[in-house]
Formats: sequence, structure tokens, C-alpha cells
Amino acid sequence: MTTPDSAALNPEAGPREILQSLIAFPTVSRDTNLPLVEWVEAFLASNGIDSTRVMSPCGTKAHLYAQVGPDAPGGVVLSGHTDVVPVDGQAWDTDPWTLTEKDGRLYGRGTCDMKGFDALALWAMARASRLLLTRPLQLAFSYDEEVGCMAVADLVEAMIGSDLPRAETVIVGEPSMMKVVTGHKGGLGVHVHIRGYEVHSSMQPYGVSAIMEGARLIQWCNEMNAANAADAPPSALAAPFDPPFTTLHVGVISGGTAHNITAKD
Repeated sequence: MTTPDSAALNPEAGPREILQSLIAFPTVSRDTNLPLVEWVEAFLASNGIDSTRVMSPCGTKAHLYAQVGPDAPGGVVLSGHTDVVPVDGQAWDTDPWTLTEKDGRLYGRGTCDMKGFDALALWAMARASRLLLTRPLQLAFSYDEEVGCMAVADLVEAMIGSDLPRAETVIVGEPSMMKVVTGHKGGLGVHVHIRGYEVHSSMQPYGVSAIMEGARLIQWCNEMNAANAADAPPSALAAPFDPPFTTLHVGVISGGTAHNITAKD
């Protein structure tokens, strides 16, 4: 396993030094992130900061959280993920696991998404540990973000169930076109299976077409979209979004057996 390098033992390490160390860990989502977690633990410890792991069920990955400052309300969480997407089959002209500067830019897998923020968060934690804070600063590093935010809920539950005071604000360093994003719309997906009654189409009144009944639900979505668009934004929170209302749509549909049979499914 990779061991912490000199930056982990240097409490004064700057963001670039920290980033260089983070990039060196090939934490592709399919692989372990434990060497990086060990490095982060060592870096935090060198600044007198205790941290806590939250292990994955398989035991090959871990979340990590920590705090500096008083046990007081109103804190801020710096939230990042440790995994990166693969480099297989990509035309890199530098080593993706070595931080490389070219033309004023830094290259390496994860420099932007999102070990750049992770490095800044670690540097901020180290700086904050030497300041007299009135509110806590917390760190939350997760795994498996790149495969659909599959595990972060476990980290959230662990932090809520810990002795840490619940923070007031979370700063997620995910690079959304390098712009400040203050909110996201939520999503809800529903898989609907409609079962009809098959008859020959010449006997249509004696059967039930699942497709034609399903069309009623599709039309309901159309009607809800029109009604939501006609109303004023439901709240001040919704107003900044474009559009400022909930939308419904049918993304995939399939069914039927033949053109002359009422659809069973």
C-alpha cells in the first residue's frame, strides 16, 4: 500500500503539495481508496486533528470525517469525494497519477473533480486548527460518488449519529462549470407496469389494452405540467430555478404483442 509522503508529515503543507499527494493515489471507483484515507488521516493527525472512518460493507473503502473548532452549533462542512473516473483507453500525454503543470494548468486525474477541492479543504482544516474559531469546521470525504453517489448516505448518517454538533452549512466542492451553485432540483423515478387483458383487436370492447390505459397516465403528466407552469412559483426557494416548478415526463415506454392484439403489458 502507498504510504504517506513528506507532505502528510508537514503541518505547513500547501494546497499544491497536498494535491500532488492526493493525485498519486489511483482511487478509481472500482478500486480501494484506503491508501488515500490513510494518508489523509496522517495529514490531519500531523495538525492535531482526530478523524473517524466509516467503513464500506465490503471493507475495501472508507468515508472519513473530522472537525476542528468548538462543539458549537452553526458550523460549516467541507464535503468532497475521494474517487475518480477511470483512465483506461484515454489519450493521456502525461502520467494521470502524477500532478503535472503545463501552460499554467495542472494536469492529473482528479485535479478538478474533485481532489483539487479536497486539497483545499485539507489545507483549510490545517489552518483552522491553529485559529480560535467560534464555530466548528468539519470535513466529510466520501467514496463512490462517481458511480451515482451510492454511499454518501452512510457518511451522512454516521455524522448525524456522532457526537459532532450538526452543522448549519455544507460546501460541496463538486465542480459545476466552476460556478457557485446554491441548489439542485431533486428527482423521483417511477417504474409503472400496467397489466391489461388480451383479446383480438376485432373484439376490442371485451379486452383491456394496457397501452391505451397507460396513455391516460401520460396525459395526466401533460396536464400536471400545464397546471404547474400556469401557477406562480410555489415558494421563494423554487423561484430561482428555470423552470421554477416541478416537471413530469415519460422517458421510456414499451409494450404490446402485435398490432392486432390488445396489449397485455
